[in-house]
Amino acid sequence: MSRVAIVTGGTRGIGEAISLALKELGYTVAANYAGNEEKAKAFTEKTGIATFKWDVGDHQACLDGVAKVTEALGPVDIVVNNAGITRDGVLAKMSFDDWNEVMRINLGGCFNMAKATFGGMRERGWGRIVNIGSINGQAGQYGQVNYAAAKSGIHGFTKALAQEGARSGITVNAIAPGYIDTDMVAAVPPAVLEKIVAKIPVGRLGQAHEIARGVAFLCSEDGGFVTGSTLSINGGQHMY
Repeated sequence: MSRVAIVTGGTRGIGEAISLALKELGYTVAANYAGNEEKAKAFTEKTGIATFKWDVGDHQACLDGVAKVTEALGPVDIVVNNAGITRDGVLAKMSFDDWNEVMRINLGGCFNMAKATFGGMRERGWGRIVNIGSINGQAGQYGQVNYAAAKSGIHGFTKALAQEGARSGITVNAIAPGYIDTDMVAAVPPAVLEKIVAKIPVGRLGQAHEIARGVAFLCSEDGGFVTGSTLSINGGQHMY
């Protein structure tokens, strides 16, 4: 039986590319999604990957969702915490709900999914958790105190949990993408996007499959000696 992987936010953009990359490795993939059932159905028809709907910011929903995946596909050995939202705005105009919802989903989702799967991974002596952070969690970004804080928290969460899992054969890593050619970035006004690309040394946006390749390596057997790391895939925009 192949290993089972859950990719949160796994039916669109970077998540879709990750789901496909893990399928190509021979894993049985469950793609989580939050709302758009029509797109989820189209994704399954196109890829053959099963989809499961729940809100990663809801702790009980994650416990129940993982239980459903386990019942349908088998024990979960791989989790990619990719689901995330933005609610941008400067602090003076940001509501508590804008702050709280980003923290609840982007950072809380990592805790919820780890809590639902970590014990089983430890019992079986093997596991892979990859958390999708962001260049803006490393460098900060004007108008994104909520998003930057949540993504920065993901990097700290990764390093701490890696220490808890290492002796049980569980690796925990993060990937910090730069600006990737997805629907989210496509919504940026052209004039602003031009300025963003001008700051990327390689001179272009990244592609979703380039993030997926990094995830695939960290989830593979070959990635077993890498834990507690953050892999920056950003075209050289932020180096440290």
